[in-house]
Parts: sequence; structure tokens; C-alpha cells
Amino acid sequence: MELSTASESLLMLIDFTWAVYNNCCVDNSGCETERQSFFDHVPDAYDGKSIAFNESPKRGQKKTAEESKPESPKPEEETPAESPDKTPVQETIANPITMDIVAADPWDTKYSMSSRTPVKKVPIHLQSAQSRLLIKGGKIVNDDQSFDADIYIEDGIIKQVGTNLVIPGGARTIEARGKLVMPGGIDTHTHMQLPFMGTYAVDDFYSGTKAALAGGTTMIIDFVLDQKGVSLLEAYDKWRGWADPKVCCDYGLHVGVTWWSDQVAKEMETLCAEKGINSFKMFLAYKDVFMLNDDELYESFKRIKELGALGMVHAENGHLIAEKSKEMLKMGISGPEGHEMCRPEEVEAEATQRAITIANQANCPLYIVHVMSKSSADVVSKARREGKVVFGEPIAASLGTDGTHYWNKCWRHAAGHVMGPPLRPDSSTPGYLMDLLANNDLQVTGTDNCTFSADQKALGKDDFRKIPNGVNGVEDRMSVIWEKGVHSGKMDPCRFVAVTSTNAAKIFNIYPQKGRIAVGSDADIVIWDPKETRTISAKTHHQAVDFNIFEGMVCHGVPVYVITNGHVVLDEGQLKVTQGMGRFIPTPCNAEMVYGRVAKRELARMPQKVERDPYTGPVVKIENQDEVPGVKRDENPIVGDTASFAHSRPPTRGGGRNLQDSSFALSGEQFDDKAPRRAQIRTSNPPGGKSSGLW
Repeated sequence: MELSTASESLLMLIDFTWAVYNNCCVDNSGCETERQSFFDHVPDAYDGKSIAFNESPKRGQKKTAEESKPESPKPEEETPAESPDKTPVQETIANPITMDIVAADPWDTKYSMSSRTPVKKVPIHLQSAQSRLLIKGGKIVNDDQSFDADIYIEDGIIKQVGTNLVIPGGARTIEARGKLVMPGGIDTHTHMQLPFMGTYAVDDFYSGTKAALAGGTTMIIDFVLDQKGVSLLEAYDKWRGWADPKVCCDYGLHVGVTWWSDQVAKEMETLCAEKGINSFKMFLAYKDVFMLNDDELYESFKRIKELGALGMVHAENGHLIAEKSKEMLKMGISGPEGHEMCRPEEVEAEATQRAITIANQANCPLYIVHVMSKSSADVVSKARREGKVVFGEPIAASLGTDGTHYWNKCWRHAAGHVMGPPLRPDSSTPGYLMDLLANNDLQVTGTDNCTFSADQKALGKDDFRKIPNGVNGVEDRMSVIWEKGVHSGKMDPCRFVAVTSTNAAKIFNIYPQKGRIAVGSDADIVIWDPKETRTISAKTHHQAVDFNIFEGMVCHGVPVYVITNGHVVLDEGQLKVTQGMGRFIPTPCNAEMVYGRVAKRELARMPQKVERDPYTGPVVKIENQDEVPGVKRDENPIVGDTASFAHSRPPTRGGGRNLQDSSFALSGEQFDDKAPRRAQIRTSNPPGGKSSGLW
């Protein structure tokens, strides 16, 4: 009996030791408590000069939900399940480790488990170590500098950056020697599950953000884009309802203005003040669907300026496109090549120049989305050199491929590249845009990710106007820009960080929360291996679409670890995400990078009245002006069609008569019209004088 009791005690001690080893202790009531030790982490220890010991929880005592942010469990990469009402639910997490508190006695067969009181299994979650992360030995790259240092992360926030860090126990260490540690990418332009051209984009907020994380992008900014006449607030709520339960990474929103009224102007103010919106997009294309007229565009720019927000424009001439499309179809051109032929470069460049001109008159900062052509890029570059506040956004598609694919013999292949504005057939365009991006003539990169399957693209098999516009890019953007920019020698890693992350964070006013590796910033980090390569393919990408415009491209530079809000979601090639783990990130108005110059420009350009003495000199009196046919009072007279008008022309402004006027006319009644006609008239000499022969 004593032997049995001793062996039982020994086994219980072993179980207890195992629990402690797994960062958990089990009390007599079977409850799980976080392990504490003399060397354990003290909350808020890094937030001040002194340690607030009295604020730390007592040993064996858990914090309440209000005191401590819950830590997300480690997820698996599985397709999300659906509830009975077809609503997606969170993916299942990895099964927790379980253990018996009381084990069988191997030395005494007399006492078996069947003769003992069963004890429930206690789950042991390894959450404490997951919330603490140390990235060691890498080269940190920000937009303005790079240096060797370690990074300590806790509760989704960067707590320490430096060397020889003193950190609490239980942290996971990631060895980053030989790799670059950069801020996670920010994709400024996506359209997840967008209702468009009679169908929906196949990548929703789950598959789209999951793919973004796989490529090193840790935040997207999507577009609220509804039909004319729909309330902007209702559309905003609809998009939030779609996104919040599904996003795997953080996200923000732009709002599209597709119609104009006093209601729209009022709702824009509410969106800025209460909903975390600081950017509005207008269209100069898609006539009768999204397009605004120039006067509406001017009114929207004035309102945006009043709110301290940012105006965004899709720049194409919608009227010309509509007419050119009809011409193409009359000529028998109905395939994807017709899409580019009715939207040439000059149509994009003209609209870009018009948008910049109108925005400049309202002193509204402007952001040109998806710059696709050399001509449009030159317009943006020239405007910036003239001092206008305008930003240009080339996208992964325009930087990584070209429009020669529209003439491919395979209709599916050609249609897979259809987007608006289209890719340009000039094969030198991607390199030209990359040069401008590297030199800061263009500032940020997005993707315009709006994916449609081959079956959806087939809606336009007989009419290119019905092909849903949109391509992929959210997963491949970082690799494509690294390949075409850094690997080609056109930009350095710091500039890469600027155009893929930091500039976007500054323009949309979420810096340095996003876009920088620094103490206090969100732990959105990509660990990049510049020596690794990967080949892009629709067979291996994580997006829902069945086509990839970068198919077969070999990219040097691969993300090996991706961290979002402190969670390792890409772990040496293994993608582990949870549906709904992302957050909505508000974007405040009056970003310093945008409005720093606008305010000064407004003061410098303020119209000034000239103070002068009133005019007291003579003023010419114009008489009978109202009697001049076709001329109204206070208008300058113009030349008429009749002789009587020419004869009665008033004096000039100087008071003189126009000496070039003549009363001679061959029209109208002549003095001899009533004289009788004679059969013949004898003359001695013909008209013109007498003539004589030469001999």
C-alpha cells in the first residue's frame, strides 16, 4: 500500500513537472494557470523607466478580459468550414496537448485504472510562447536606413530593437542571419469579392488576404464601390460586413464616389469623422456606371479638400471609350485586342491631365490609381515637377508584364489579361515605369487585384466590352517588384520598402504604426531571403482564381517568414492563417505627407484684390446697340450675313468708324432693275477700250 502511494505520488510529480515544462501549471481544482517565475516577464516593463510590480498579476492569478488582450491560438491552413446558415466560421485550431493528471501504476498491477476515479484531461495551450517572439541576426531594412539588429515582439507590438537584448523567457527565436527583415507590404489597391459587370470577383476577403500574406503583404486597402444612387454609408456598412469576419490580415478602406448630391457631400463628412476613411475615388471612365462629369468632379474635389482627405481618380476618357468601342465592333473586332485598341495611351493621358488640372483648381491633393502607360506616367511626373500635390500608383501588372498578350491566339489567355486601363503593347513600358518608380516620380505600388475565372471572362466571348475587367497580383506584388526593381539593379532594398510599404503608410496616415520597424510599431514583418527563387504559377498560388498573368516568371527573392500582429503566419513555406484574425485600421484625415504642402500652397495662391482709386475718366456711350440684329446689350457686335447689318455697324470701342466697311453690294435691288431691256446696243468701242492689230 505504501509502495502504491509512493509510486502514485512520483507519477503525479512527473505529470506536474511535464505541465510546468509546457509553460503551464495545474492546480488541485484542475484549472490551468500561466507559469510565473522570478525571471518571468512583467507587463509594461518596457513602457516606462520603472517597473510597476504592483500592476502585475499575482502568482497563479489570470488577468481579466479587460486587462489583457486575448491571444489568438495557433491556426491550421484549412478551408474554412460553414455553419448551418452557410456563414463561414473560423478555421479549427491545432488540437491542444492533453494529459492525464493521474497515471497508471506500472509497479503494482493490483491497482489498475479501472479501479480508480477517472480524472478529466486538461488542455495545455502553448500561448505564452506564441505571444513572444525574438527575431535574431537579420538585417533590418526601413525606407531610410538598414542595420543589423535583433527584434523582440510581444502581444503584437515591437517592444525592442537592438543588440544584446534582455528578454523574458518563453519566447520563440527565429534565426534570420543572412536575410532581410522588412516591414510587411501594404497593397493600396484591391477589389475583393467586388460585384462588377454582372458577376463577383472570385477572390473574397478570406482567400485574397490569405494570398496577400503568402506573398509578404500584411495589409490591404480595399474599395467600397457601389452603384449610382446608393448611400455611401450603406455601402460602407456592406463592405465592413463582408470583410470583418473573413480577413486574415489588417485592412483599410477607400470609398468610391459614383454620383454627386448634397447627401453624398454630407455622408463624406460622416465617413471621415466617424468611420475611419480619408480617401475617395472618382471615375472618369465606365460611362453611365461609375463616371462623373467634370463639374461633379470639381465639386467632389472641393469637398475632399474641405475634409482634409485625399482624392483618387481612375483616369480614362469614358466618352471616347464608348464611341471607340462601337467603332471596333462595326469593324468586326470583338476579341480582347479590341479592349486595348479602344483605350489607347492618349485616352489615359488626357484624363490624367484633366484630373490633375481640375484637382489643382480646387487645391485638392490627388492620387492617380493604376498608372499603366508611359504617357500617363509622364503627365504625373511633369505635374510633380511643377509643384502640384499628386501621387502616382503603378501596379504589379504594369510593372511586371505588357499588353502584347491581347493578341495571343488563345482567347482564354488574352482575356485573362483584360483590365482597365489595359496593359500597354509597348514592351518597354514596364521598365520605363520601374525607372520612374525608382526615382520617386511615381511613389507607391498596388495591384488592382480583381480576379475573375475563365468561365466569368467568357461572358465577353463575342463582345470584348462584356469581359469582366480585372487581374491578379496581391500575392505576387512583392516578388515581382523585387525582381524587376532590386534584382535588376534599378533600386536598393530601402527604396523597395518605401514603394511597397512606407510611402503608402505615410500617404494614408497610418505611419509609423504600419510601414516601419521601430519600437511601438505593429509587428507586421516579412523576413526576406534574397537568394531564394520561386516560379509563379496558377497551380501553386493561394488565390482562388484559375489564371495568373505572371505565369512562369522566375523571381529572385522570397518571403520565408511573414508575421502579422505578432503571429507567424508564413513559417518556412507553411501558411497558417485564421479567418477573421485581421483588423480594420482607421485612416485619419490630414496626413502630413499629403497636406503639409497643400496648406502652404493655399496661402501662397490666395487671390489678392488690387486696391486702387475708382476710375473717374470719360466712358464712351454706345447707342442703338440693341437695334443691331443678333446682338444683345453688353455684348460686342459681330459681323452679320446681310448688307444692311454691315451698313449699320456701330463705331468701334475707340469711337471711330471701321474704314474697311463698304456700302457696295451686288445683292438686292439695283437702280436699273425696272428699265426696259433692249435687244442690242451699238458701241464704237467694246468695254475695256479700243484695240488695234499688230500689223
